[in-house]
Amino acid sequence: MSVFIETAVTTELTSLVESCAATGAAAAAGLTGGLRRSYRWLRRTTGQLLFERRYGVRTSEVVSLEEFGLARQDRVYYSAANWQTLRRVLPRGDVGEHDVFIDLGSGMGRMVLEAAARYPFRKVIGVELSEELNDIARKNIAGTRLRLRCEDVRLVRSDVLDYEIPDDVSVVFLNNPFRGDTFAAAIGKLVATVDRNPRAVTVIYFNPVEEEFLLRTGRFRHLRTVTLGRRAAQEGPFGSVRVYAITERAGA
Repeated sequence: MSVFIETAVTTELTSLVESCAATGAAAAAGLTGGLRRSYRWLRRTTGQLLFERRYGVRTSEVVSLEEFGLARQDRVYYSAANWQTLRRVLPRGDVGEHDVFIDLGSGMGRMVLEAAARYPFRKVIGVELSEELNDIARKNIAGTRLRLRCEDVRLVRSDVLDYEIPDDVSVVFLNNPFRGDTFAAAIGKLVATVDRNPRAVTVIYFNPVEEEFLLRTGRFRHLRTVTLGRRAAQEGPFGSVRVYAITERAGA
């Protein structure tokens, strides 16, 4: 694991250097649009790295599941959602002391950390397939200098296909962690918990690639969309966060 983390740090620094070079090349060629995008990416990435260094966490890497022998057609590589994603889409006043947050595909724990630090959740859960990523998340939780408002943080190493979503979960986060049959099965499990224990459940879906399937179930009502970039709305689901409420079963 130590080699993995050290490699990740080197990769991030290399990316920053390459971005600076790309920015200079774009300027020299007069490509103002490319220059602006490179500058925004560099500023955002640098800010996230400085934030993580300040609070003693490490979540910024992009990791292919092939590294862990877990790659499959309907599984997506690990890339954390932007810091403050929850802040932009989930008003603090909407969360009470009885609410429970779950991140399906929690990776290195960035959204788990944000949920536990910003909101008064009774419990925060992260479910992650990769043992290696989940171990990093545990170290982040144990060593962070962020003040966590939620004291009950649980990190579960499990395939979502084997995991039973608790019947008290009220806020669900997804960062496009899986697609196809795996996504369908996870959504089926989620809807089943609402049918067993009727309650209000909010679903926050970052990069909502499977939104069409979600709406086709007839059980999800779109509440709002937040775009994380000027061009996000024009480039399909990537760069946007969509929030849904799970509706009651017809005839219930």
